[in-house]
Amino acid sequence: LAEVSSEPKTGEEVYKAQCSACHASGALGSPKFCDASAWGARIGKGYDGLLTSALKGKGSMSAQGGGAFSDFEVGRAVVYMVNNSGGKFAEPAKK
Repeated sequence: LAEVSSEPKTGEEVYKAQCSACHASGALGSPKFCDASAWGARIGKGYDGLLTSALKGKGSMSAQGGGAFSDFEVGRAVVYMVNNSGGKFAEPAKK
């Protein structure tokens, strides 16, 4: 049997498992991964604003809170996407 890790997933792991379904291609109007112009205005909303959008849903994106990943892990994915798209967000602190 594979050992199950209790360590939280990295932003990259969550992105690949969940977020890339839309953000890799820009599906449903989502900002495409690494597209600084598409992310620019969103980055201006700050980490808390983007995390709230991710957890509660926005536009065509369904709420990510309460799903397969913890809020902390979703936050890490937000930082991963932003920082690969021109932003400079700090890694969220684990609560």
